[in-house]
Amino acid sequence: MSFHEQNGLRYYRFEKFSSAVRQAVFTRRGGVSHAPWQSLNLGGSVGDDPAHVVENRIRVFHAMGCDPASIHDVWLVHGTDIVYADEPRPLEQPSVRADIIFTDNPRVTLFMRFGDCVPILFHDPQKKAIGIAHAGWMGTVRGVVKAAVEGMQARYGCKPENIVAGIGPSIGVDHYEVGEEVISQFQEKFRQDADQMLQVRNGSTYLNLWAANAIQLKNAGVEQIEISGVCTACHLDDWFSHRAEKGKTGRFGALMALQP
Repeated sequence: MSFHEQNGLRYYRFEKFSSAVRQAVFTRRGGVSHAPWQSLNLGGSVGDDPAHVVENRIRVFHAMGCDPASIHDVWLVHGTDIVYADEPRPLEQPSVRADIIFTDNPRVTLFMRFGDCVPILFHDPQKKAIGIAHAGWMGTVRGVVKAAVEGMQARYGCKPENIVAGIGPSIGVDHYEVGEEVISQFQEKFRQDADQMLQVRNGSTYLNLWAANAIQLKNAGVEQIEISGVCTACHLDDWFSHRAEKGKTGRFGALMALQP
């Protein structure tokens, strides 16, 4: 079973990751925020009461048995830059702008927020390194997962065939209609593979972010891939969806930590 519940919180867990990793993608259930952010909003830049966001974050950390002070997060910018989190982020310092975070320190909890974009979790059980990447259409076309795999190789000596990757809940292809700007960039970047990423129906084109990132992972040598197949826009009772809720919504969060 991929969904779990604890203390009123509901979250998705990948089955491919070993018990050496604490990992969850939290739904919107079990928090204290009011509409339109109800209830487990983990985003601090969408207009919610900051005290509610703090309480929600504390709840998800405690659900995973992690100290809230162990957090290391980033300010997402739809790019391919990497932060290597050797220690928790000092809370008085602003988050670094990046879309990939890694650590091999069990005292660090990686944390990232999402509103339709794809959470991609990584673990190399041989090198004991973990990471989270943020892949919207811009990050996907810029090659964020390729950058992540190369970063794991360069920093930790990982072999792609040992890396386990999980493609988490995000907007599905049926709800992600895109225009010519996006279509042309995917066709130019991915050539023949673009046909598996773009679907044309009734004169409209839809982007499959799950397929796009899975293809790039495979091309980078990653063989162990789990796709959640959960669409945020289809299940608003569970997920925040920026597109389906026309921007008036919260952010769900992905959390990952090595077992001490």
